[in-house]
Amino acid sequence: MLEEEHPSGDALMSLVLRLVQQQASAHSSAKFTRTRWITFMAMFTGYASFYLTRNSLAFTAPTMIEDPSLGLDMTSVGGLTSMLPVAYGFSKFLSGVLGARTSPTILLSGGLAATALVNIAFGMSSSYPVLLALWGLNGLLQARIIAAYGLGAPACARILTLWYPDKERGTFWGFWTASNNIGGFAAPILAGTAATMYGWRYGMFAPGAVALAVSVLVLLFMKDSPEKEGFPPIDEGAPKKKVAEEKPSADKEDKPGLLTLLVEDCLKNPYVWLFAISYFFVYVVRQGVTSWFIFYLKDKGVQNAAVQVSGLELGGLLGSLSSGAISDYLVRNNDGTKGNVGLRVQVVMAYAFATAALLGVFWVSPNVAWIQWIIVAAVGFALYGPQMLIGLCGAEVVRKPAVSAAQGFLGWISYLGAANAGVPLAKIVQTYGWNAYFMSLIGACGIVLLLMAPMTRLESYSQRMAKAELKAA
Repeated sequence: MLEEEHPSGDALMSLVLRLVQQQASAHSSAKFTRTRWITFMAMFTGYASFYLTRNSLAFTAPTMIEDPSLGLDMTSVGGLTSMLPVAYGFSKFLSGVLGARTSPTILLSGGLAATALVNIAFGMSSSYPVLLALWGLNGLLQARIIAAYGLGAPACARILTLWYPDKERGTFWGFWTASNNIGGFAAPILAGTAATMYGWRYGMFAPGAVALAVSVLVLLFMKDSPEKEGFPPIDEGAPKKKVAEEKPSADKEDKPGLLTLLVEDCLKNPYVWLFAISYFFVYVVRQGVTSWFIFYLKDKGVQNAAVQVSGLELGGLLGSLSSGAISDYLVRNNDGTKGNVGLRVQVVMAYAFATAALLGVFWVSPNVAWIQWIIVAAVGFALYGPQMLIGLCGAEVVRKPAVSAAQGFLGWISYLGAANAGVPLAKIVQTYGWNAYFMSLIGACGIVLLLMAPMTRLESYSQRMAKAELKAA
C-alpha cells in the first residue's frame, strides 16, 4: 500500500527528467525564439536611441558656438558637456536599485521618452542657465529619479539575465552593447547633419523626435520575462531535483527588499567593488579617447580630424561582439573546474592590455590618414571589450533580483570615471602636454589589469549556488 501511494526514486527521477525536457522544448519552440528575438531587437533599438539623445550635444555644439545670440565659447560648452556624465552616473545608480522593482519595459520606454522630450526642450531654449539645467536633466532622466519611469541600462541587464542562459549571455550581451556603437555612429549623421543644414536647434530636434517614436515601439514590442509570456524561466544550471518543492521558496527569494539588494548584494560584495573601480578607469580611458582624440589630431594639424576618429565606434562594435563571443566560447567549454566569471575576466585583461599597447602606437603614429583611422578603430576594438564584459561580470556575481542594483552601482562609478576624463585631463594637457595625456590613459589601463588579476578564477553566483546545493544533497 505504501509503495502505491509514494512513487519510487526511479519514478521521481523520470518525472524530473520529463519536466526538464518540457522546459527545454518550450525554450526551443518557434514561438519562444520569435518572442525573444522581438524583445531583443526592441531593446537593442531602444538603447541605441539613448545614444542619439545622449550624444546630440557633442555634434551640435560647433554650430551653437557660431550662433552669436547664445554667446557661448569653448569653456561654456565644456560646462554643458560635463553635466551629463555626473548626473547620468548618479541617476544610473538610483535607477538600478529602484529598477529592481519596476518593469524593464517601462524603464526603457519611459526613460527614452523622457530624454527625447528634454532634447526637444533644449533645442527650444536660448538661456545658458536653462541649457545647463536641461542637459543635467537629460542625464538624470536616463534613470528613475524624477518620475516613475527611467533609464535603459539596468532594464536591459535584467532582460538579458531573464531571457538568456549563461552559455548564450555573453554573446547577446555583446550584441546589446554594440547598440551604443550603432547609436554613437548614427548620432553625428543625424544630429550633425541636421545642425549643419538647418541650424543647431534641429540638431537637437531630430534625435529627440526619433527617440520619441522608438520609445513607443519599445513599449509595444519588448516583453519583461519568459514567465510573463507563458514560458518557463531560463535555467542557470542549478540542480533540477525537487523542482516542485523548491518553487515556492524560489519565488520568495525573488522578492528581497531594496535595501537588502543594495547593501547585501552590492556594497558588501568585494567583487562588485573591484568591478566598479575597474569600470571607473575603463571609462576614464573611454571618455578620454572619445573627447580628446579629435583635439589631439587637430593640434597635430590634421584637417579632417572628425573623419580620423570615426573608426572608434565601428571598431568598438566589433570589439564588443568579439569579446562576448570569446568569453561565451570559454564558458561553454568550461569543464566545471574554472569560474565562468573568471574566464570572462581573463578576456577583459587581454583586451585591456591591447588597449594600452594601441594607445602607445597611436601616440607615436605618423600623420597618415589611413594609418590613423585604422589605429583609432583598433583602439575602439580593444577598449569596448572591457566596457562590455565588466558589466556582464558584475551581473553574474550577484543573484538575479540584484542584477539591476549591481548594474546601477557599476554605472554610477563608471560615469564618475567619465566625468574625471573631462576637466582633469584638460588640465593635464594644458599643464604637461599630450605626452602626459597618453601616459595617464595607459596608466589607467594598467590599474584595470591590477584590479582584475585577483578574479581570474571567480565563479558566477549560479555556479556557487549549484555547488552549494550539490554539497547539501
